[in-house]
Amino acid sequence: MDQTGKLPTIIGTRGTVARAVDEAGRSAHGTIDQVSASAKPAVDRMASGAHQAVDKIAIAASDAAESLGVKADQLKDVQARMTEECRGYVRDNLLASLGIALAAGFVLSRPVDSR
Repeated sequence: MDQTGKLPTIIGTRGTVARAVDEAGRSAHGTIDQVSASAKPAVDRMASGAHQAVDKIAIAASDAAESLGVKADQLKDVQARMTEECRGYVRDNLLASLGIALAAGFVLSRPVDSR
């Protein structure tokens, strides 16, 4: 039986299949390019929105840190003023201060002594 007659058909089929595969690959690449091109603006908008959100959060955190710093300074000033007032009271009323300290020590020591 002569097989040479079938050889061009097989080669022709391979060529057709190869062209079909190449065409499908080009078509897939084209579709991917179209999808990525249409998705790029949406991704860019999302990235821009995310950057804006991060910037707003950073500004808010900076403002909060600054406010906390100001409040900490105010509390230090109040503490210093109250400490100085207490010192002045103790100096001016030495006997009353000693009596208050003794009474407070006695009251606070009672729960410790009962154990």
